[in-house]
Amino acid sequence: ALRKGSDLEKAFATAALVYNNYADPKGKLSKAETKSLLQSQFWHVIQGQENKPKYQEIISSLDEESENKIDFEDFMILLVSLTLMSDLLQEIKKVKTTK
Repeated sequence: ALRKGSDLEKAFATAALVYNNYADPKGKLSKAETKSLLQSQFWHVIQGQENKPKYQEIISSLDEESENKIDFEDFMILLVSLTLMSDLLQEIKKVKTTK
């Protein structure tokens, strides 16, 4: 069914597949695993954001020693938060207006 899906559906399916490949059998990620996943799979979005307070807040929350694990919903919120504070949206707007 996903082969026939829209670009947006495929994008969300890909995010879910990547998450599931990293998640434990209960479908959760530790904070350290989440940070590693973001650094390896979301690098182009977060690179250059290191000095932004919101980025520092998000990453430092992943450095906290905690037994709390991240579920898929929290992971998607994290991706959206990082994307919104990144320069990616401005780059997308430039591409769209030049077509």
